[in-house]
Amino acid sequence: MQQKQRFIPGQRWFSDSEPELGLGSLHTSEGRQLTLRFPAAQVERVYASHNAPLTRARFSPGDRIQSRDGVEISVVAVYEADGLFTYEGEQADGAPVELPEQSLADNLRIQRPGQRLLAGQIDPPNWFELRYHTLQALGRWQQSPVLGLAGPRIDLLRHQLYIAHEVANRPAPRVLLADEVGLGKTIEACLILHHQLLSGRATRALILVPDPLVHQWLVELMRRFNLRFRIFDEETCQAIEASQPGDNPFQSEQLVLCSLELFRHQPQRFSQALDGEWDMLVVDEAHHLTWSAEETSAEYLLVEALALCTPGVLLLTATPEQLGQAGHFARLRLLDPDRYYDLEHFLREEDLYQPVAEAVERLLSDESLSESEAHPLLERLDEAESAPLLQQAGDANLDPEERQAAREELIRMLLDRHGTGRVMFRNTRARISGFPARMLHAHPLPAPAEYDITPTEYQTQEIPPDWRLTPERAHAALGRSHWWRIDPRFDWLTGFLRQHPQSKLLLICAQAQTALELQEALRRESGIQAGLFHEGMSIIERDRAAAWFADPEGARLLICSEIGSEGRNFQFAHRLVMFDLPADPDLLEQRIGRLDRIGQGTDIHIHAPYLTGTAQETLFRWFDEGLNAFAATCSVGYQLHSELADTLDALLSGEGAVDALLQSTRTRRDALLRESEAGRDRLLERHSHDPDAGTDIIAMLEQRETAEA
Repeated sequence: MQQKQRFIPGQRWFSDSEPELGLGSLHTSEGRQLTLRFPAAQVERVYASHNAPLTRARFSPGDRIQSRDGVEISVVAVYEADGLFTYEGEQADGAPVELPEQSLADNLRIQRPGQRLLAGQIDPPNWFELRYHTLQALGRWQQSPVLGLAGPRIDLLRHQLYIAHEVANRPAPRVLLADEVGLGKTIEACLILHHQLLSGRATRALILVPDPLVHQWLVELMRRFNLRFRIFDEETCQAIEASQPGDNPFQSEQLVLCSLELFRHQPQRFSQALDGEWDMLVVDEAHHLTWSAEETSAEYLLVEALALCTPGVLLLTATPEQLGQAGHFARLRLLDPDRYYDLEHFLREEDLYQPVAEAVERLLSDESLSESEAHPLLERLDEAESAPLLQQAGDANLDPEERQAAREELIRMLLDRHGTGRVMFRNTRARISGFPARMLHAHPLPAPAEYDITPTEYQTQEIPPDWRLTPERAHAALGRSHWWRIDPRFDWLTGFLRQHPQSKLLLICAQAQTALELQEALRRESGIQAGLFHEGMSIIERDRAAAWFADPEGARLLICSEIGSEGRNFQFAHRLVMFDLPADPDLLEQRIGRLDRIGQGTDIHIHAPYLTGTAQETLFRWFDEGLNAFAATCSVGYQLHSELADTLDALLSGEGAVDALLQSTRTRRDALLRESEAGRDRLLERHSHDPDAGTDIIAMLEQRETAEA
């Protein structure tokens, strides 16, 4: 039977419920009450003697303790007299010391588990059970094959999860994420970053994005992934330098998000960012980084310098060949300068891809390769290693599983040694299901006579070079106010809004001035309150406009300049108005991609009002009848535009036959598509998306959720 505890004034006790109070001294013991004073915290506590949450302070030989005078001793022996302890010990110089417990330092604590156990300072069993099961769950989570993929608030899409799983498990991933518009490159990049941070492979990350997308990235990182990034602009950097003189602002935060504009206007920030010692660099809209053998943009040089000293690099672009093969090479060069060291060598390698593509096609189809078909593979692979595999892959007498294993090994070797290898991931809409249909609605309108501009006016006035596509700009340049009073597109727009009072409508035009004047005209003439989104607004103002448009009770119309064509997700709407048309087919696809995104549950309605008999009609017909760019993504649009630019410019100026251009465009488009299919990068498709592996990842995530529930 446990001996009843004697409470003697002067005894020293620890509070189990408030260990932060330090070492207490028993002041009085009267009846059923105990009064303890805790000098370190300068507080007094009263406890019931029969169930006081207290642990007696008793130190053992070998422990090191301290007196109130600051003298440290090593305990040699402990004696008890009249309910009080006396400690005998030695100082550091060996001098003997005798220390009564009343003189113990008030801030002593029981630190080691063994001390707590011997002192009887034990937590209730339910807390032990909680810690035990928590550690077990943490161990399972850290060993999970889907670490970093579970938790984010995203739809479980196979191609996104497959890419994230494939890339994130690399020690220092350096890849180009080049999925087509609307397939979720941002989600893929954030999943990879999320995994790298949780696994400890990265602790410091820098994300560079175009200025209009800074806050959108911030919100996505926080809302979907619970990643708290700090936005860096010049004001923030100055504030950090003012509070911490001499410190590098980019070393004050672990996770930084900023615009490339910061470095363009403040060159000293570049050197500071370069000294940031980042583990991961993410660059969105990487097609803006221009490079050529003769001239390189400042943005490209900045990213190149950061990429050279950062282990992990993710580049994002929906149009990897927007600047041609040279531009594509330039971005690959940022990721692996040793592999992509010479443009001419890269172009020669790309030209030789077709025979390899044909051989890969036969491998994937489980067909035998002839000697001539196998030759391109042997040239690119180690013959001693690949020849036996080729023989096994075509041996009909072998077990099917062995033949398949040989084919898989050959494909793996090709991925590592041919083409873009494992450095690039690109999924296309043609291969990924889940996209809505595109419905084009053409609205031909008569051109007003006031838009006719004489050669004299054009030569003598400050008329913008794109006046044929946006005649309202020329109208304004000539001092003719209120262009919208004569422009039939304005009347069509107001009528359309009356006919569709419940629809969310995204309108994109080329110029900010057009957007401003259009919004004001709608307000004055029709009382319609429209949101506005253009480059003249601050980031916060643009974000507020986008949020107002996204609100079901907010604006039903958002008027954007061309800045709204990239990055933004407006898939909650399903009607898009092209108030004018961009000259670049890739930019046209970017516009449509604001609504036409994976997960969009409604068909997309594209409305294109254009002025008949003008350059607008010519460009509309070229996009529609020549490229078929409204109905589907035109993968060869950039190349066609480059080849036919002079002819198209002449037609927009009113010179030449439109029908002839349309016919030649269709003929050339079909030929390019056939060439593209013939040289189709089946290796790239193969390693960018494995549906079976994606399905398995989703199954593991669902199983994990079920087990935790």
